[in-house]
Amino acid sequence: MLAGDARAIARAISLIEDESPGAADLVGAIFARTGRAYLVGVTGPPGAGKSTLVDRLIAELRKASRTVGVIAVDPTSPFTGGAVLGDRLRMQAHASDEGVFIRSMATRGHLGGLARTTGDAALVLDAAGRDVIVIETVGVGQDEVDIIRTADISVVTLVPGTGDEVQALKAGIMEIADIFVVNKADREGADRLVSAVEANLALQTYGEGEWRPPILKTVATSGRGVAELVEAIWRFRERSVSTQADRRRIRSEHRLRELVSQRFMDHLERDVLASGELRAVVDRIAARQVDPYSAASDLLHRALADSKRV
Repeated sequence: MLAGDARAIARAISLIEDESPGAADLVGAIFARTGRAYLVGVTGPPGAGKSTLVDRLIAELRKASRTVGVIAVDPTSPFTGGAVLGDRLRMQAHASDEGVFIRSMATRGHLGGLARTTGDAALVLDAAGRDVIVIETVGVGQDEVDIIRTADISVVTLVPGTGDEVQALKAGIMEIADIFVVNKADREGADRLVSAVEANLALQTYGEGEWRPPILKTVATSGRGVAELVEAIWRFRERSVSTQADRRRIRSEHRLRELVSQRFMDHLERDVLASGELRAVVDRIAARQVDPYSAASDLLHRALADSKRV
């Protein structure tokens, strides 16, 4: 995998995605070899043309001889539990390119626009020597903004013709953008959407030298404007070294808290509570026999008491 073998990369990501027992050991073994790749997050509402835009981004990055990894987060299939491979199918033009590795991941019920193990999958691609890792989120709403805790730069893709530009500009997804892309800019209403985004940015205060998100127009189906998008990504990278370090620290803290919470619950259910006891506590909360804060405090005390006995 460290040598860039595609099959080994795929097996490593599968190990992580399935949260297999060896996944933690794998991450521990490769972690010191990560931190070199640049993570580009592409997010936005459903139907904004994110997959086609990513496909064109890959082509531009390959022209510059950059190796690319893509993690396309898709909705979970209700039949297999895997990813609905719509995003991956749109990128088949790069299937034979050894410099491109594309992987679809199912959300598996995780909210925020990403799968729970997306960040660890990106570590695999980073350790495997990919220069740029593009993470495309599932179509997201106003508060599904996990991408800012995962990527070094967030590209928010919007599309004209939704009928309500103000709705698209509400807090949440608009606040995470480092670059705005109005895709399908050949449609009627593109200029109006650009003006609406510009008006929203005018309400923000930017310090001297602080990055102000540019608004770019693209037509991903033809590739128009994609080269300018790549240029803007590199400009942001060059000007935001301190921001990048801050984001990586935030990403590390978020992942640490997530893992501690997950492992605490696993320990609680496996080693402290009897079979079916957690379900009984939930039933008591639902029946208003106990409030969730008291129930949580009780479970915490029991877990701590168990740890002291050990």
